[in-house]
Amino acid sequence: MRVLLDECVPRGLRQELSGHEVKTVAEMGWAGVKNGPLLERAEKAFDVFLTVDRSLEHQQNLAGYAIAVVVVHSLSNDIAVLHSLMPQVRSALARAKPRVIVHVHG
Repeated sequence: MRVLLDECVPRGLRQELSGHEVKTVAEMGWAGVKNGPLLERAEKAFDVFLTVDRSLEHQQNLAGYAIAVVVVHSLSNDIAVLHSLMPQVRSALARAKPRVIVHVHG
């Protein structure tokens, strides 16, 4: 599965997603691109957009984009905090479908 890590997700989490092709927004040259245009770009090259931005679904009509979105709910985006949620993230990736948002709670 092709996974795009949002700017707010530590790139070090890539190691937790072995078996997936993982890129960051910065690696794609999309740093600073707003959510709507970012999702338009992402849906053409990725299967899943992984973020900790809980307001994303209230700002965008995610059903309008042919990409799955996984939103991680945690107290912070610190890699140590997110590390403990990676089993749930991997499970969410396994059931991700285009135009569907999956929430992972810590």
